[in-house]
Amino acid sequence: MKNKPVKNKPVKKTERIGKFSDKNKLNDLTGSEWTHFLCSVEVTKYSTHGDEGFSHKLRKQHPSPKPPWILKDIIEFFTKEKQWVLDPFVGVGGTLFGCSLSNRNGVGVELEKKYLKIYDEVCTQEKVKSQNMLHGNSENIEKILTDLRKKNKKVPEQFDLILTDPPYANMMAKKRTVSAKNGKTSTPFSESKEDIGNLSLPEFLEKFKEITVSSLKYLKNKKYLIVFIKDMQPKEEHHNMLHADVVSKLLEIPELKFKGYKIWFDKTQTLYPLGYPYAFVANQFHQYILVFRKEEPEK
Repeated sequence: MKNKPVKNKPVKKTERIGKFSDKNKLNDLTGSEWTHFLCSVEVTKYSTHGDEGFSHKLRKQHPSPKPPWILKDIIEFFTKEKQWVLDPFVGVGGTLFGCSLSNRNGVGVELEKKYLKIYDEVCTQEKVKSQNMLHGNSENIEKILTDLRKKNKKVPEQFDLILTDPPYANMMAKKRTVSAKNGKTSTPFSESKEDIGNLSLPEFLEKFKEITVSSLKYLKNKKYLIVFIKDMQPKEEHHNMLHADVVSKLLEIPELKFKGYKIWFDKTQTLYPLGYPYAFVANQFHQYILVFRKEEPEK
């Protein structure tokens, strides 16, 4: 487990481990810090209380809030200070919190208005910089960003990173054995027909690809797209390894290259005796952090 982080306290270079290289155009990390991030498995155990919780009581009103600390680490690897990050599915604002904690600038788009209100409440409660949290449908990303630039001249034409955690098909609407045992029901991200989290898997994949194509226009060449994806339990009709489906679909985009992944395992989750005493059913605790890079398509 990493040392307990402190919000809004930049780490001085004298406190850093390893040597810096002037040739590093991607981030502000030393060689040692760079190497640490390359581990393909990221194991965390962030508390939902105190500083680490980062107002979790508010953020958990979203069905799948990400800890701002892991987003901060990702942002710090793929960008330099004061660069710009875009999230087309920003949810309750995790990516934007990660930007504020790492001295980056963020733009996030969210379909559900209630999550914008929660984001503002958390910013106030945690005393962090409020980023550009926009209400809208990312299918209209061009208009959304154009309107934003009219109000904020500092927003660039292209971003240094796209980091997002999309609503994966109709996962939240599926019946869950664990939820039923605990008297809980799964909650969809929204009731909107525009929400790709309410689509079937084939429809989701196609729509996510379309939105990714539109968003990539605003990503600099040689920069990265990072996507959080969690698999579903396998079914007879499909393996439900959603991360593989997403990689295959996004590789249909000529300028997008798949560079690998990290597996994120959150140790705070509860282990249940799924399938007992009849059959094997895995507790799926891990999520995939898929890494793509935008490159000029081969001619």
